[in-house]
Amino acid sequence: MGWIADAFDSLRSLDIRQALTQLVNLGMVVALAVMAWKCLICVTGTESPVVVVLSGSMEPGFQRGDILFLNMGKEPIRAGEIVVFNFNRSEIPIVHRVIELHERQDTREISILTKGDNNDENDRVLYAKGHLWLQKQHIMGRAIGFLPYVGWITIVLTEIPVLKYLLIGALGLFALTSKE
Repeated sequence: MGWIADAFDSLRSLDIRQALTQLVNLGMVVALAVMAWKCLICVTGTESPVVVVLSGSMEPGFQRGDILFLNMGKEPIRAGEIVVFNFNRSEIPIVHRVIELHERQDTREISILTKGDNNDENDRVLYAKGHLWLQKQHIMGRAIGFLPYVGWITIVLTEIPVLKYLLIGALGLFALTSKE
């Protein structure tokens, strides 16, 4: 508990000008992170350029906790590609492989069927009620790269929320008490 007491002593010794400077610096870091995220959205053409694999449905290709980098280019989606889809903006996007495509000649509309590599059946049970196929608007992006296991941080912080608040509190305290 010595470092906590030292941190609070450091907080008490700050004058108002130093505290405001620290808060402005913290705000600038947060603003820079938001701007970087928005730039990634513009460059990749997807609303979520980075996603974490949350289940084992894509093993052995992708493990739970892998981070995928997404892009949504102009070229058509092809069978065999890994896509991330989401129905009606549900909370959790799904990472699966395209196994079948159908194109209607009259409208040029493409219907997509997906399946997890580790699943026995296709994803029709995951689609919204009454839908047997995905449409292009349901696809958030296609995987173009990944980092193995780095997403475990997100999984742990989501599954144990108290750790998230402790981490945010510790980082905020550190930001306010650093003298630089």
